[in-house]
Amino acid sequence: MLYHTRTIALVLALAPMSLAAPALAQDTSSQDTVDAPSSDDFHDPIVVTAKGIGRIDFLAGTSTISGEDLQREMEGQIGEVLEGLPGVSASGFAPGASRPILRGFSGDRVRVLVDGIGSIDASNASADHAVSVDPLTAQRIEVLRGPATLLYGSSAIGGAVNVIDKRIPRRVPDEPIHVDALAALDSAANAREAGASFDVPLGSGFVLHADGSWRKTDDLHVAGNILSDPLRAEVLVEAAEDEGEDPEHAAELREAANMRGVLPNSGTETKSAGAGLAWIGNRAHIGASVSLYDSNYGVPTAPGMEHAHGEEEDHADEHEDDHAEEEGHEEEEGPVSIDLKQVRADFRAGLTFADGPFAEVHTRWGYSDYDHTEMEGDEVGTRFFVEGVEGRVELVQRQRGTWNGTIGAQYFHRDMEAIGAEAFVPPNKTEQYALFALQEVETGPVTVEFAGRFEHGTAKASDISLSRSFDAVSGAIGAWHETDGGMRFGLNASRTARIPTAEELFANGPHVATQQFEIGDPDLDLETALGLEGYVRGRVAGVDLSLTGYASWFDDYVYLAATPDEEDGLPIYVQQQQDADYYGFEAEADIPLGRAGGFAISTELQGSYTRATLADGTAVPRIPPLALGGALVGESDRLDARLGIEWNASQKRVADYETKTGSFAMVDASLAWKPMRGSENFTVIAAVENLFDAEGRRHASFTKDFVPLAGRNFKLSARLSL
Repeated sequence: MLYHTRTIALVLALAPMSLAAPALAQDTSSQDTVDAPSSDDFHDPIVVTAKGIGRIDFLAGTSTISGEDLQREMEGQIGEVLEGLPGVSASGFAPGASRPILRGFSGDRVRVLVDGIGSIDASNASADHAVSVDPLTAQRIEVLRGPATLLYGSSAIGGAVNVIDKRIPRRVPDEPIHVDALAALDSAANAREAGASFDVPLGSGFVLHADGSWRKTDDLHVAGNILSDPLRAEVLVEAAEDEGEDPEHAAELREAANMRGVLPNSGTETKSAGAGLAWIGNRAHIGASVSLYDSNYGVPTAPGMEHAHGEEEDHADEHEDDHAEEEGHEEEEGPVSIDLKQVRADFRAGLTFADGPFAEVHTRWGYSDYDHTEMEGDEVGTRFFVEGVEGRVELVQRQRGTWNGTIGAQYFHRDMEAIGAEAFVPPNKTEQYALFALQEVETGPVTVEFAGRFEHGTAKASDISLSRSFDAVSGAIGAWHETDGGMRFGLNASRTARIPTAEELFANGPHVATQQFEIGDPDLDLETALGLEGYVRGRVAGVDLSLTGYASWFDDYVYLAATPDEEDGLPIYVQQQQDADYYGFEAEADIPLGRAGGFAISTELQGSYTRATLADGTAVPRIPPLALGGALVGESDRLDARLGIEWNASQKRVADYETKTGSFAMVDASLAWKPMRGSENFTVIAAVENLFDAEGRRHASFTKDFVPLAGRNFKLSARLSL
């Protein structure tokens, strides 16, 4: 284990859970991110705030999911919860591990935040590593795209996902105890989940919070064959070739090629618990929380794939091999699973000044002790240890005329160690210091916003005597104008810089869970990008719409490229670097259709597309295809009904050694019932996903050819807030 007393002493903390529910009363504190309208009210502008700025309007690509929408979309991993939003897909490595993908960007280019502070886990290091954020704890989830996300770190080039919870209470309840609870079932994975949180006012401004949650799933039901058609054909050819020399192996391959209906080794179990305490005064607030996240999930593997260390172990003990041959069988390793635990601590404080150049000061810190074990059957394989701390301090300027803003500093430290035969990355330490500023000024009919960030980062792998240091300068400027009719037109420009990760720099070895031999490049340069984004949103003839177009031109873009070579029976993937261009759009529209039978009827339409090309003319790997969606919605005081369809085009524009992905469409239907008249404190949702049991695969997933999406899925959930 990696422990640093100075780090633990730096942060107090707690981290509990708050289920999606109506806000508590009496907000007497300043917030890092104030409440935004629910995504149930698309016709209201979604506003994301930052200290000193009432509205970060150059966050043109912003979505918020909460309340009934969050309950309906609830899944075990944050990527699965958000994948239906415009411009959002998911890595979908396994049911237990799925990170969000924004505008085609994944991994380290998308920051997953908890109340503005990183998740501080290993999920950005590899696609098989789960995000250690339980969606059951979320009160609201914000998806932030565009240049302003650079405020959260140089790695947020693609965007940021910010999970807002009540782990550190922000408000004093006006009842003796406030209870939020959520329970749900589904049929596709036989999912069972439940969670509850409690907020208790203790008097004199103190609030106590406690929570707990549990989720368990069996192997996932899927539609059709487990293997994609190209992989299935390849496996059958290999089976035919092995028939003469190894008929037993050939039979296993044919069995794998013909598997249907249930995805083996895809079950999950996740538990979380936490407690928090806050004091909320008229001009100050301070609070801390601590929590535990514990997840165990299976990692499906491709048929015939040998573990990276298999050949080495075959020769490690000749006596064991001879004995296995005498018994007439070969020793086989069990299925791969991951056992993940994180203890996390969080701290938040703020103070309001009566006068002076600054109106407020706020600080937010998080500490994480993370342990991740890759199991092979009952045997312990490689273990990953991550200890990290991240903190921010922000000074909010007092508004002077038409000028306001905020300045701040940020610190991040991560100590990572992998132990085992398949430790694909050496022990390493990452440290970053940053200064940032966000300013806004009104200049007549146009409002101008601009931001800047300087970041110094180091990555060291002492065991192999490698160390790199980088200075990254990023900046953005945006201008917008709003017409008398409420239409807003905006244009943003940015220059962003991203520091390569330790995994990109130092990786060199087999990784059993991803079934890859990964090789980094310690000579990688700073990755930079020039970005341009234009948007229009507002209401036209009763129709609420949002349209965003964007382009990014990268210098020294870093990507993990497949090769035709193998090492230890695994395909070799190499970190490479060249220029790249990204282009795309996101669009949403909410069109009212009138009233019928007491229901307000409307239709929602959305679409998104990203095209990404490397300098040599080939496609950037794993870019999601065109996605279009629509829904017919009926809303009343007691019932909300929804019928939707999401269509994903085929992706034929692929990188070298990358397979194509077919198109698919999935139809969903749901009915939400609020039995308490005039109150949304109790909501029951019955839903069916993938109504016609269609087969679907996400092109962005490393495992798409043997991990399809869920088949028809009946869901039932209930949410209570008292």
